[in-house]
Amino acid sequence: MTRCSKCNFLDTRPGIIFNGGVCQACTNYDKRRTVNWQERMVELAGMCRTYKSNPDIKYNCLMPVSGGKDSYTLVKIMVEDMGMRPLLVTVTDSFTHTKAGTHNLRNLIERYKLNHWQYTINHDLFKRATKVAFEETGEPLKFVEYAIYTIPYIFAQQFHIPLVVYGENSAYEYGSSTRDSSDANIAVDAIVTKIGTERPFWTSHGVTDAEVDSILPNPKGMTPKVIFMSYYQPWSSVDNLAIAKARGFHDLTGEWKRQGTCENYEQIDSKAYMVHLWMKYPKFGFQRAADIASRRLREGHMTLAEVKKIMTDVDPVLDPEALDDFCQTLGYTLEDFWKIAKKWDAMGVLE
Repeated sequence: MTRCSKCNFLDTRPGIIFNGGVCQACTNYDKRRTVNWQERMVELAGMCRTYKSNPDIKYNCLMPVSGGKDSYTLVKIMVEDMGMRPLLVTVTDSFTHTKAGTHNLRNLIERYKLNHWQYTINHDLFKRATKVAFEETGEPLKFVEYAIYTIPYIFAQQFHIPLVVYGENSAYEYGSSTRDSSDANIAVDAIVTKIGTERPFWTSHGVTDAEVDSILPNPKGMTPKVIFMSYYQPWSSVDNLAIAKARGFHDLTGEWKRQGTCENYEQIDSKAYMVHLWMKYPKFGFQRAADIASRRLREGHMTLAEVKKIMTDVDPVLDPEALDDFCQTLGYTLEDFWKIAKKWDAMGVLE
């Protein structure tokens, strides 16, 4: 294994690029200094003017939102700064939702007086697909995370909305791509292709063709333009949190003192989602805490010593409340869970 000389991140992340001992995430972050961000925002404003020019369109953009801090930044830019008329879409899971998460989504919708569709994968399908993915791939929310990308696209097709706006380009921000681009159609197309390639896997494990098709866009439907906001706005969890808190966002203070994390405001909408994030630890030797810590270091909010300590002390920890919610929702005992988790212990950390 190799660790990045700048942020200490491992080279075990699938697809991550290393050059000269430095991960691509650090290299991409350093490139921000050469970007003319004002010029990019002017480009975004010009694009928005084009879509606003048709008064007959009820919604001139669509935004997938969870109600998290990044959702607030998306809506702030597109509504406050750009004057767009968006439709919001949320794809939910069957886990227990936090009070903070419920408040944040409702507050976002009500504050901006926006229309919102909530897409809930039926519990039976959610349970079957999540269990199959956990047991057979070690990636519990594989099916759900596909849907988070494709369902908003499907809504855009159905409502003839010409523009879809996602938050960060995760491939670029986390170092598995050198391509700095606003074009998110490529990412959606790649996921659609992947779902099609994996269809035999899903159908051989009890997910029907119709259920797979339910998260696939219409190949003959309209093709909305899909963009990443992180191309136009330097993406920062800390900055996005400040924007969100100024507009009524709640973190988990007083509700849930989570373990296995170094903050209380990332991915806070549903409890057991943390288990999905933690499963990267036995598979690859890191989990979400390492992701967050390395980003904080790049932004100047943590030292390398602090990051190393988090990777050593925090990454191994799985929050017991999240684990309990995961097991209760899917019908596992703790013994069942650890038996399955150990199947995916490629790093030998669960012995």
